[in-house]
Amino acid sequence: MAENFPNPAKQDSATTTTSGVPNTPHSASKKPAERLPHKRSFWWVWIILLLLIGLVGFRMYQNKQSAAQAAKQKAALAQRGVPITTTTATKGPIGIYINALGTVTPVYTATITSRVDGQINSVNYREGQMVHKGDLLLQIDPRPYQAALTQAEGTLAHDEALLAEGRIDLNRYQEAFNRNAIAKQQLDDQVQTVKQVEGSVKNDQGTVAAATTNVDYTTIRAPIEGRVGLRLLDPGNIVTSGGTTPLVVVTQLQPITVIFSVAEDYLPQIQKQMKAGHKMSVDALDRDQLTKLASGSLLTLDNQIDTSTGTVKLKAIFQNGDLTLFPNQFVNARLLVDTQQDATLVPAAAIQRNAQNAYVYLIKPDQTAAVQNVTVGTTDGNTAAVQGIQPGDVIAMTGFDKLSDGVKVTVRNGNGSGPGAGSGSGSGSGQGSPGASRTGGLGSGTGSGSNPSGNSGGASKQ
Repeated sequence: MAENFPNPAKQDSATTTTSGVPNTPHSASKKPAERLPHKRSFWWVWIILLLLIGLVGFRMYQNKQSAAQAAKQKAALAQRGVPITTTTATKGPIGIYINALGTVTPVYTATITSRVDGQINSVNYREGQMVHKGDLLLQIDPRPYQAALTQAEGTLAHDEALLAEGRIDLNRYQEAFNRNAIAKQQLDDQVQTVKQVEGSVKNDQGTVAAATTNVDYTTIRAPIEGRVGLRLLDPGNIVTSGGTTPLVVVTQLQPITVIFSVAEDYLPQIQKQMKAGHKMSVDALDRDQLTKLASGSLLTLDNQIDTSTGTVKLKAIFQNGDLTLFPNQFVNARLLVDTQQDATLVPAAAIQRNAQNAYVYLIKPDQTAAVQNVTVGTTDGNTAAVQGIQPGDVIAMTGFDKLSDGVKVTVRNGNGSGPGAGSGSGSGSGQGSPGASRTGGLGSGTGSGSNPSGNSGGASKQ
């Protein structure tokens, strides 16, 4: 019977064993806790990848939408045509110019220095004043020279009295000799005495003239008409006759000249025009060659060629009525050497260029553009003479970035008219007569071309 009851020792042992069972789950739970950080890092990587994939997909969707919208706009533009403005090629004369850099040079420049010693009493001009020939500029103290003049005049008066007395005695001796009252020697001595006194009188007259001149030198007057510069000396300063410091500088401004140099290759053309008696016009332009400052004519050319540069100097004269040209100013000179008649003229802005040719976009009657190669000749920066199109042809002036051969266009000129209603490239450019307002391709400066190579006719796409 004792075997039917549990053994307390075993029960305790079992209890003890059972009570140790919770330790097993506790020890096992430590292993999943150690792996938890690895699982969190793994899921963040997937989240980042999903975000990147979403961003890329969204960007591709945007690009697709933009491309579709651009295609729609292009299709709509193709239906209504590229908006442009047009002009019409004209026929007329265009001048051929030689361009060169020139310097404005006064015809006369007077640098006045003192010719006597003395103190400056007054300065009678304003700085920058326009003066006329003979105007009083400065006054030097004249008193020492007036005293010398008075002394010279006194000596002259004394010797003139002696001369008069000698001539009276000579007349008496002549009458006495005629009566045989005196010897011939006495008469001859009196003749020589008179001549000596005459020499003294002439010397005195020279002294008086020199003293008078010195007095005149104390008054400084303008030798020419022009503009005086800044004041160089003030009243009270002492000046000397041998000094190099100028008292005042007067520069003539009307007329004024421009000296410029051109290559010796142009000399035959210039001489041909001068020998024929043609008056060759010269324009003076500003630094940018956009504004004409004055118009004049060629005056002369130098007598030799500069061997170091292969150029020859030319001088042009300008009336300079509005005083636009200023001494020592740098200008761009344009010399008209010839005029090309009956040229086809177009605005220079309508001419496009690629690696091979120059071309324009012709606008056909069906409102489509066609590429037409041209040969560019004489140009002035605003208007160019071309070959390859005919006067009256309508060409595009804007929209070149969207034009190509066969593209439909919509003309939108300022007055809303058709293709031929644009601002035509007339034979003048607001600088006078048409023949005198063009710059030739022979120019040695900027803004001139000399028939760049290009095929006439045919078509080439941009």
